[in-house]
Amino acid sequence: MSPQDQSAETRLLSLDRFQGSLGQRVYQCLRTAILALTYRPGEILRKPEICAALGVSRSPVSDAVARLAAEGLVEVVPQAGTFVARFSMEEIREGAFIREAIEVAAAERVAETITESQLVLLRRNLVVQAALLKDGDTAGFHKTDAEMHELILGFTGLRHLAQVSDTVWLHVNRARRLILPVPGRPAQTLDEHRAILAALEAHDPVAARAAVQRHLRQLLHYLEPLERERPELFGPR
Repeated sequence: MSPQDQSAETRLLSLDRFQGSLGQRVYQCLRTAILALTYRPGEILRKPEICAALGVSRSPVSDAVARLAAEGLVEVVPQAGTFVARFSMEEIREGAFIREAIEVAAAERVAETITESQLVLLRRNLVVQAALLKDGDTAGFHKTDAEMHELILGFTGLRHLAQVSDTVWLHVNRARRLILPVPGRPAQTLDEHRAILAALEAHDPVAARAAVQRHLRQLLHYLEPLERERPELFGPR
């Protein structure tokens, strides 16, 4: 059964999984589903179904949709409905460019300052990544992958860096879900992560820069062909 054939009730996580006010939880719930591709690019969001599935009135759902539209994750078309935004290669390339600039600079800085306790956190993260990969848990691997990048950004000591990086990475992060099921790609990703860790363990900023750059540039290598192979997922140029 394709995601489009499933009911909203089976596609949305329970609001109990999220924190904050009702409006915040509804927003997080819908955002999570869109980023996870539970709702596919170009698919219509039916507010009555979402309200029924979550057990909420129309107001918090409408507010959540407005926030998602401001982020560029949904598109509200008058007289037609609300649709999940299609991917834009222009936005993906821009986000990847900015993210690379941030993460390369962070890796260089962290390579010179990283402590043994910080290295232990990264090693543990990689052990979990390997276990999830062995179990075939793609969603868990994706989450732990993101946590590794967050750790390195956090090790810079720059408080707002991770938030800025997540903002520019938003559309890229959604698109990269398309390539995680590609045979061999998760294993390649793990190897690339190990190369980053090895450079940090060696306190080698040049090697850390190169390892992060190689890792992040693989994304466009896989995504650009998809624009031709799955044009229905991408917006007009």
